[in-house]
Amino acid sequence: MRAQFILIAVLVGLGLGGCVHGPPPLAPAPDPAGPYILDSGDRLRVVVFGQDGLSNSYAVDASGRITMPLIGPVPARGMTTAEVSQAIAGKLKDGYVREPHVAVEVEIYRPFFVLGEVTTPGQFPYVPNLTAEGAVAIAGGFSPRALRGPVEVHHQGSDGIIVDSVPLNYPVHPGDTIVVAERWF
Repeated sequence: MRAQFILIAVLVGLGLGGCVHGPPPLAPAPDPAGPYILDSGDRLRVVVFGQDGLSNSYAVDASGRITMPLIGPVPARGMTTAEVSQAIAGKLKDGYVREPHVAVEVEIYRPFFVLGEVTTPGQFPYVPNLTAEGAVAIAGGFSPRALRGPVEVHHQGSDGIIVDSVPLNYPVHPGDTIVVAERWF
């Protein structure tokens, strides 16, 4: 009889265990191995082989374009460096350079932002392999009133701004905003 009672209790416990709702799963971190997507604030180094007058650094402006001599504006927002390279080569081939060979690389990434309960909130230059904890450290560390747990990360997604509550080891990307909350007690 006692064995039946224990068996029933275990089965009921397992059945009810499936009804427990934990916190919603975190959105997956953007793939760091995937191609970097350009946006306003990035600075690109463009090299057109054999054309020293066209090789230079160009900033992606607020409209998401870079402006080059001869060919004018070239779209860059939402594109990879390889796609921008192809777009520049296509425009140069159209009457300016016979066989353009173009290389594009990110010279300076757009900044990230840290707000809330940190010593020095503001805008900071991005460094590769940055985590939320590293971003807080760059901003001077937690203030005395800071919640030293998960932080909010706001990043641009395909459908607009995505807000996630993430652990301190979460990767931060250029353009992200990290918000450190205030603790109540």
